[in-house]
Amino acid sequence: MTESPRLPGGFIPPHGGLPSPAPSSASSRAASNLPHPRINALQPGSNKEDMVRRYVDEKLLYVSRRYVKKFGNPDPGDTVVGFKSFGEVCKELDGIVNVLWKSGTPGLQIPFLLKLASDFTQYVRSFPPSSKASFDLLHKLDHCFASLLSGQDIETNETLPGFENGLRAGMTTTDMVRCRSLVEQTRVLMVEVMSSGEQEEEDDEDEEEDGDETEGGESYDAGGPAWDIDEDELHLDAARIYENTIVHLGKRLGDSLGSIIDADDAAMANT
Repeated sequence: MTESPRLPGGFIPPHGGLPSPAPSSASSRAASNLPHPRINALQPGSNKEDMVRRYVDEKLLYVSRRYVKKFGNPDPGDTVVGFKSFGEVCKELDGIVNVLWKSGTPGLQIPFLLKLASDFTQYVRSFPPSSKASFDLLHKLDHCFASLLSGQDIETNETLPGFENGLRAGMTTTDMVRCRSLVEQTRVLMVEVMSSGEQEEEDDEDEEEDGDETEGGESYDAGGPAWDIDEDELHLDAARIYENTIVHLGKRLGDSLGSIIDADDAAMANT
């Protein structure tokens, strides 16, 4: 299998490309697990911007090819291997989100993150549910969209690169309408997907304490309380999908978010 496309020297171009994270705020990314963006946005039309654009295009195409290969017969001589789990998909998409966020360039971040979020809704339908990987990636996308909508990092309140002169560099009305549609679709879709079948096995440090027994030693067998508890947790996680993005879309668009809430309620009522 050939390696997926890389920028020279890894994710960071070797000669004055994307600078190292600023140490003053590196620790503030604990919740969203995002790298700190470069200090200034890349100049439109510059070689550096073009380099990142080509890299992300190639990575998204690579993910798409691996997704398509999932449905074909494995070929030992093929250089592209299909995904075996949705956790693998999320890992690839997560790396792309990190590169885009580190670029500090709204002109790259907004269109590519919207495309990636749209691709997510296509890919997630074709695999057994993978709750941790899915919700972790959606949490990261929520941080990105909400921050881009407000022009500042929602955790640190730092002004984002490219927004020094206000929100003109941010999402257009068309972008926001598309984002809202993705939010609505994803929130409903994830309730359906997570309720559709057995979860993928995922690496989790908390798996040893799996709750198979109560404090008194009572077992939660299949069909017992454990199933109901799991369902409740999934619905709570689904209700938090894009929660920050919803708030900031409401502020920017100045309209009611009732359609999103009503869609969620309807989906949950039907599961």
